[in-house]
Order: sequence, then C-alpha cells, then structure tokens
Amino acid sequence: MPLAPRLTASGLTFTLTSTSDDQIMTTPTTPTPLPCHDRLPWAGLLALGTAGFITIMTEALPAGILPAMSDDLDVSEAATGQTVTVYAIGSAVAAVPLTAATIGWPRRRLLLLAIAGFAVANTITAISHDYVLTMVARFVAGVVAGLLWALMAGYARRMVAPEQRGRAMAIAMAGAPVALSVGVPAGTFLASLVGWRYTFGIMTLLTLVLIGWVLATVPDFAGRPRGARFPLRCTLRIPGVVPVLSVTLVVVLAHNVLYTYIAPLLVPLGLGDRVDAVLLVFGVLSLVSIGITGALVDQWLRTLMITSCALFAAATLALGLFAALPWVVFVSAATWGLAFGGAATLLQTASAEAAGEAGDVAQSLVVTCWNTGIAGGGVVGGLLLTGAGTASLAWSALLLLVTGLVVTVAARRHGFPSSRPA
Repeated sequence: MPLAPRLTASGLTFTLTSTSDDQIMTTPTTPTPLPCHDRLPWAGLLALGTAGFITIMTEALPAGILPAMSDDLDVSEAATGQTVTVYAIGSAVAAVPLTAATIGWPRRRLLLLAIAGFAVANTITAISHDYVLTMVARFVAGVVAGLLWALMAGYARRMVAPEQRGRAMAIAMAGAPVALSVGVPAGTFLASLVGWRYTFGIMTLLTLVLIGWVLATVPDFAGRPRGARFPLRCTLRIPGVVPVLSVTLVVVLAHNVLYTYIAPLLVPLGLGDRVDAVLLVFGVLSLVSIGITGALVDQWLRTLMITSCALFAAATLALGLFAALPWVVFVSAATWGLAFGGAATLLQTASAEAAGEAGDVAQSLVVTCWNTGIAGGGVVGGLLLTGAGTASLAWSALLLLVTGLVVTVAARRHGFPSSRPA
C-alpha cells in the first residue's frame, strides 16, 4: 500500500488511505494545529456554545410564544406548533447528505455558512406575515441547524487533547441548556413586551456578532479526505451505533411531546401565566445537569445515561399523576431539566466513541434522530392535544422513556458500555 508523507509538529509521519474496499490511493493531508494540553480554548469553545444557543433559541422559541404567534399568523396553535416540526424535518433530512457532501470542506468555512443561514432564516421569520413563507424560513433554519449540530461535536473534540474531549463537548453543548434556561424564558418575556417579531430580529443581530467571534477565536481545520468517508450502511453496522440512535430518538421525542406544547399543557392547570417560570426552572436545572455531565462523562457515561432516563421518566410520571398540584409541576420541571440538560453531550459522546473513525457520519445520524424526535414531538403532541387532551402528553412521554431506559440498560457491551477504554 502506498504511504503518503506528512509533516507534523512531532516529525514526519505517513498516512494510508483508501477510497473503497478494493482501491487504495495516496491522499494528501493538511496539518492542523496540535491542541494545547494544559488549558481549554475557552473563547473558541464558548463561540461554539453560542452557536448552539442560537440554534436552540431558533428551534424552541415558538413553544414559549405559541398563542401570540398563532394569533398573528391567523392559524391554530396546533398549526403554529408545526413551525417546530418543519424546523426539525429540515434538520433530519439535511444532516446526513450535507455532512457527506461537505466532508472535505474546510471546517470553519462550513461553520460560518451554517451560522449565516440562521441570520437569513430568522430575519424572514421576523418580517413574514404569511404562514407558508414562515414555514419555508423555518425549514431553511432547520437545514442549517442539521449541518451545524453534525459539525459541532467533532469540532470541539478536535480543538483539545484527547483527555479533554468530554469537557470540551460539554462546553460546546452548553448553549442548548442556556437557551432553554435563560434564552427561551427571556425571549418569551421579551416577546410579551415588544412582540415576538422583534425577538427574532434580536436573534439575527446576535448571529451577526457571532460570525465575528468565530472568525477571531475558532481555529480552522481541514476537512476529511475523500478516502476517509464511511458509507452509511457500514456505520450502522458498527456495534453500539444503533442503540445510541434508538435512545436518542425516543428521549428527544418524549422531550418534545412535552416541551413543544408546554403552554397549552399549563393553561388547564391554572399556570398559563407561569409558562416563563416553569421554563426557567427547567432551564436552570439543565445548566446544573450540563455541569455534572461535563465533569463526569469521561468516566461515568453509562451511569449518567441510565440516571437521565430514569429521572426523566419519574418527572413525567409525577406530571401524569399529580399535575393538579402546582408545586408538583415545578418539581417535575426541575427533575426534567436535570435529566435532559446533559443528554446531548451524553448521546454524542456515546456515538463518537462507538463509531470511532466513522464519527462524522455517526454524528450526522444522531442529528437526524434528534431532529426526527423533535419533528415527531410536534406531530404526535399536536395529535394528542387535539384528540386525547393535555393529560395524554405526560403518559405518552413516559412510555417512550421507559423504552429508552430498557435499551440503555441492555446496551451493556456496546453503545453504553459498563467499562470504557482510556
């Protein structure tokens, strides 16, 4: 087999590459900076975290402003809830093909392209008075979100030394719980003061600031050579990948059945004016969860994932049995946040470690399952809301979470192993 020389900080090394099972070729590689082993690149990782913040804000904000957005667009709340669904569909259908098509692109160029897509989509959402145009903008936002999420986990892991990857991913993924804990409640409150359209406009301004931040602090990395691509079917055959994807799907589906329709769920309980407070409680505990996950994920991935599923199931059970008690709703929201806040880090870490060199493809599959869960949550939740009423939301979520817990416990050898290599 031919060897391709490349010069690195540690000397001259050689790389073997292939483009298929029966063809071997030499592929030039581009050296990338070696990560610093004594400290984390906080500025760059926080920029990635802010990108995740904007992604989740764009996705989840309609859940907090559903009644106002519905009235303004002159459609039902169930129809407005589909703005979350179509966003998720865009991510689900785009993540795998876009990741495959752009795998050789310079990473920072791709990251900036995805971020700029949010500025365009949120601007259109802010000014559109047409439901169809709004849905198109939401679909575009979902497409760039799928690309961004597939990119971020690998990006964060490449910015640091191997022993720092868990913490780096936790920082990069922290934007999601910050958005849920601070961003969406603040956006909901701001929308009540100035209108939901101005809230989306402010998000566009934040996106423009982020573009400059990324240019200043995030290093560029070369894309993978063509010979490094892994076929989708081969990635799915890697032991552990399918269990991780299955758990991702059911956990996110359960979350979005509840989260997308949190406002209609709270109104019959007399908490319609406390949506922002319930979301704040959920989000604050999500921040606690992401801190715990970042500190422990490198050693306790399996334990954390089992605990996450079990706590989330307990929260939904309490909502199903005792939702008439306001304090139970707040305790359940806290438990839900503690369970779900670190889920993205746990699932993407499990996927990356199970897939190994096929990590990029596996991450895009996680994004696809994640956003299929979001889309499914919008559709299933809407059907439950109009057909069986709000009480059915918690029980449906509980059934999904029990399934996820069973799969996690069963994936002892691969996916969520009881012991992990150093």
